[in-house]
Amino acid sequence: MDTTRTEIASLGEFGLIEHLTKNNETRNAGTLLSVGDDAAVIDQFGRQSVISTDLLLEGIHFDLMYTPLKHLGYKAVAVNLSDIYAMMATPTHITLSLGISNKFSVEALDEFYEGVYAACEEFDVDLIGGDTTSSKIGFVISVTAVGEVAPDKYVTRSGAKVNDLICVSGDLGAAYLGLQLLEREKKIFLENPGIQPDLENQKYAVGRMLKPAPRADIKEWLEKAGITPTSMIDVSDGLSSELLHICTASDTGCILYEEKIPIHDDARKLAMEFQVGAVACALSGGEDYELLFTIKQEDYEKTARNNDISIIGYITEKTEGTNLLTKGGNKHKLTAQGWNAFHG
Repeated sequence: MDTTRTEIASLGEFGLIEHLTKNNETRNAGTLLSVGDDAAVIDQFGRQSVISTDLLLEGIHFDLMYTPLKHLGYKAVAVNLSDIYAMMATPTHITLSLGISNKFSVEALDEFYEGVYAACEEFDVDLIGGDTTSSKIGFVISVTAVGEVAPDKYVTRSGAKVNDLICVSGDLGAAYLGLQLLEREKKIFLENPGIQPDLENQKYAVGRMLKPAPRADIKEWLEKAGITPTSMIDVSDGLSSELLHICTASDTGCILYEEKIPIHDDARKLAMEFQVGAVACALSGGEDYELLFTIKQEDYEKTARNNDISIIGYITEKTEGTNLLTKGGNKHKLTAQGWNAFHG
């Protein structure tokens, strides 16, 4: 194992940027000028641009004790691209800015960038610029993603109509449970450094937390199937919070069926172990990065054929409120608890 450590100071800021971007590839014809000038130049060929920014802070959004740097690089890009797919747009470019504390070596940053470039390659986006600075508060990551969409074909949160069906991709709640598992193992390790973390049978939940995948495939499937969602959002803060964003923006209510919420078997088992409700994790957990969207009734049959999409409820008049219908047939008001549901 190579344990060489190159101090960042030995390269200087411009030397560091040159080092980290020397293998940067350009994949899009619209990238006219990439890293290395005062600004990048992109040509969207008469299409509309969609832009989103995310900030990730060490100690708030990630813990380096159990987050491999390569995974973190991948995730920093992936969570941003998720916002672009949630507009039914195609991501094309990212910028990446970093605040770096002196505990990082050049080799550590190389590892981080490996993950960044892996995501760029997988989702066909170009890294076209950014900034680096020193940080006294730990590692700071800011990613801006740019996407393109045919004129006025983007989908917002505000288009849901009464009787539209509510759909979600994949499954929910596993990322939150993966985080609980990692936090538990961290606590055990800090108390007994000799004990190795036991994550072998929990690859699914841990993977959902450390390496989430934005749903490019769902966006592409909807386009091929000729389905235009009436509204869409990505699930970063829990299902209830995101569904309420759609209802608020669309001026509607909703009925959500508890029994229709998709939950992976591994997540159910883990929820039992932690003595929390798997449905509560899906509603309030967050970081699943699935797509939540509404469709017209006429698109029901086509959508129902896709096993990776669950139809979980429907949109109602605003006066009917936002409701969760439990397995026992009781109605509960849907509230946006987000991450706070499990604290205090």
